[in-house]
Order: sequence, then structure tokens, then C-alpha cells
Amino acid sequence: MRILLTILLALFVSLQYRLWLGSNNLPDNWQLKQKIEQQLAGNTKLEQRNELLQREIDDLGRGLEAVEERARNELGMIKENEQFFRVIRRSPSRDGKPQPQ
Repeated sequence: MRILLTILLALFVSLQYRLWLGSNNLPDNWQLKQKIEQQLAGNTKLEQRNELLQREIDDLGRGLEAVEERARNELGMIKENEQFFRVIRRSPSRDGKPQPQ
């Protein structure tokens, strides 16, 4: 009986050792799960960015309106015989009179 109990105890200890301290143990498993969750969150952000870029590519490929809008906003281009006005707002001062920015 004692021999059987000793064998079972030794088997239990060896299994616990492998579970907690051996290769591919539980703490390693938990860390991998956290890394997977972080990677999935990063993938979701990148998928949203890619979707936005794809929509922009589709919009630019459909017609010249999107290209023209982008040229005006990002490059400051204007058409021939067109006047460009830039409106600069002034922030109010403490005494209520507008001050240039």
C-alpha cells in the first residue's frame, strides 16, 4: 500500500512539475494568449486603416472630382482664371477686441 501511495505521489509531483515549470507550461500559455489578443487588436486597427485606404483608392479611381479636391486641399492648387481667398480668423482678446493670430 505504501509503495502504491509513493508511486502515485511521485507521479503527481512529476505531472505538476511539467505543468508549472516544464516546457510549454501554464504561465507560458497565458503569456501567449495575451500576445495573441494584442496582435488581434493590432490587426483590427490595420484592417480598418486598409479599408479606409481602399475606399480612398476607389474614390480616386472613379473620377476627377476626388483628385481635384485632393489637389486643392493638400497642394493648394487653383484653376486657371480662379481667385483664391484665404480667410484667417482672429481670436478675441481679453477686452473683447479681435487680435490677429
